[in-house]
Amino acid sequence: MREVKAQVLVAEDDPKQAELIRRYLEHDDHRVVVVHDGRAAIDEARRRRPDLVVLDVMMPKVDGLDVCRVLRAESDVPIVLLTARTTEDDVLLGLDLGADDYVTKPYSPRQLAARVRAILRRSRRARERGEDPLRAGDLVLDPQRHEVTLGGTPLDCTPAEFRLLAVLAAEPGRVFTRGQLLNQAFGTDKFITERTVDVHVMNLRRKLEPDPRRPLRLLTVYGVGYKLQDTVADGTPA
Repeated sequence: MREVKAQVLVAEDDPKQAELIRRYLEHDDHRVVVVHDGRAAIDEARRRRPDLVVLDVMMPKVDGLDVCRVLRAESDVPIVLLTARTTEDDVLLGLDLGADDYVTKPYSPRQLAARVRAILRRSRRARERGEDPLRAGDLVLDPQRHEVTLGGTPLDCTPAEFRLLAVLAAEPGRVFTRGQLLNQAFGTDKFITERTVDVHVMNLRRKLEPDPRRPLRLLTVYGVGYKLQDTVADGTPA
């Protein structure tokens, strides 16, 4: 008997598509539960506490974006959104609500299975690295509590912002290209553009900087990318 690698909840209202996804994921030795509406997805996620959720955006009763919002408020379970919407605004909305990946239709089940494997690997590596707080001057990220504080004051960050900030805070002063930030924070996805990073950086500066137009800690390195300072220009903590 083969070992189960992960428990995956699939919420897809098209029965044929859901069955195809189930077969491909079970071929990778995952235990798969399928539901066909958003209300059932919330109920099953609360009851089973899956290792990952595959979530169609267009579903009856409760749509996938609202399901994502509810699940993210209750847990850090990895979420993959499936959608026919392909605009950048749609992608950013899904990420801001806490999705870990965003697969647009039509897609191949093999592609989806590969995305699931990649996300589970990243999640496993994160657990193996430990959950010690990350510090950059007076900025502290607590991965266990999924909290950010600046000078002891809590900051309200979306999951996508938290992941991006965690990559930067793990190596203060290092310059990351947009591609590196995309890969480490969100994984490789041809539907997510480097503009995604710029939007999240802009939102983070509103929360981190006294004057977002003249940032002191989350800096642009022109022609390269971004870095997070742990000290400001005069040498004091950022």
